[in-house]
Amino acid sequence: MLRTHTCGELTKNAIGKTVTLAGWVNARRDHGGLIFIDIRDRYGITQCTFDPQKNDAAWKIAETARDEYVLQITGKITARPSEMVNKNLATGEIELVAESITILTKSKTPPFDLHKGDETNENLRLKYRFLDLRRPELQKMLATRDEMMTRIREYMHRHNFIEV
Repeated sequence: MLRTHTCGELTKNAIGKTVTLAGWVNARRDHGGLIFIDIRDRYGITQCTFDPQKNDAAWKIAETARDEYVLQITGKITARPSEMVNKNLATGEIELVAESITILTKSKTPPFDLHKGDETNENLRLKYRFLDLRRPELQKMLATRDEMMTRIREYMHRHNFIEV
């Protein structure tokens, strides 16, 4: 099984559960031995914590992870300390304490920062369109367009139109 949950659905209700997530590395931070990886899928972002004292093997793999690597991470959901809660994220009250990690796909460093796509030269973004489409702003636009087209097609179907 690739994953048990998506990266945007976990809340305080999941505390204590063991889950498996899969997605892209959105950010990786190394803080005095602890490694934090924000893993992203189309549904959101979840922070994962790697502690060498709890699981040295997982920590060593996390140490090699870079932006846009595709990972599968299994671990237990815990509450973030109150001073570390991120109110900007739907999953900001929890974190996944990693028990295992698998690198599904390695990635070269992207040619532009996916977090600052609008600041990047448009020609470069178009050349690497497949990367540009990972940006949350474009994901939202695609989802909106898909929803709109679905409703139009449903309306037309109900009124006996045939799409040619």
